Amino acid sequence: MATIGSLQTSAQGFGAMGLSHVYGQADEAESIRTLHRAIDLGITFFDTASAYGKGHNEELLGRAIAGRREGLVLASKFTHGQEGEGRRVAARDAVEASLRRLRTDHIDLYYLHRVDPDVPVEESVGELGRLRDEGKIGGVGVSEASAAQIRAAHAVTPLTALQSEYSLWTREVEAEILPTTRALGIGFVAYSPLGRGFLAGAGPTEDADRRRIHPRFEVEAVAANARRRRTIEDVAERLHASPAQVSLAWVLAKDVVPIPGTRHIRHLEENWAANDLRLDAETIDELDAAFPHGTTIGDRYPAEQMKAVPAAPVAAIA
Repeated sequence: MATIGSLQTSAQGFGAMGLSHVYGQADEAESIRTLHRAIDLGITFFDTASAYGKGHNEELLGRAIAGRREGLVLASKFTHGQEGEGRRVAARDAVEASLRRLRTDHIDLYYLHRVDPDVPVEESVGELGRLRDEGKIGGVGVSEASAAQIRAAHAVTPLTALQSEYSLWTREVEAEILPTTRALGIGFVAYSPLGRGFLAGAGPTEDADRRRIHPRFEVEAVAANARRRRTIEDVAERLHASPAQVSLAWVLAKDVVPIPGTRHIRHLEENWAANDLRLDAETIDELDAAFPHGTTIGDRYPAEQMKAVPAAPVAAIA
């Protein structure tokens, strides 16, 4: 089990994003079977967002958990500007829409998905705090916020969680953000703990897979980064585990809650088994040394999307 603020969750959660879009066409029936298997395995923490598939992901998750809601921790997210055409989305409207799509009267954790440059973070989380007081949501969170933004938001409304990308090849949060959350008692949820599949040896196979436009998945970057991945593969062979399990065990050893996602039950079960894989200090150091700060080739998002995530401090890339 794990603790995120006042929430008790499974050691791993499930990131549902890939069930709706991003990695190509998904089969809904298979997705629901995978979600049901996740619950059967003991996963209690499920993450979605209003932006994933323009609401489709929340609707899919809502259908999958019908009759199984008890004991689950549901997390979702919103952005102020996702409607486009100049219309700003208010936190209250976003929460009400998420509640409808998820078919529930309470969302356990609700994040500001990205800090809007035109809306002070204090204003966004302040409204979420009022919705928490009304019982619409449980914990308040922010995603991909800087250390300064986390402190500003937490001063207005105590935060339950921060969600940021964190894996062996994305370690910038270790410089300022992770220490900030720990100092303030804020839980840390790690998305893309398998490097969008790269650390497990997977890559884009469909034309519609969004990874094709990510700099880290360009041919030259993949070739360069794969040399570092060999260390994960060596450790996996030594421990009779898979590269995915080694990568997840490394994240779990950092005392955070990873939310890997998959469409397939086989991969789900493989990921879940990482809970039983313990890495000793020497092995963690070996993996750390293979992926030092700032050495991954290629940005994690295309240029326009990189504007919406915190810039890595100089200390993290020195």
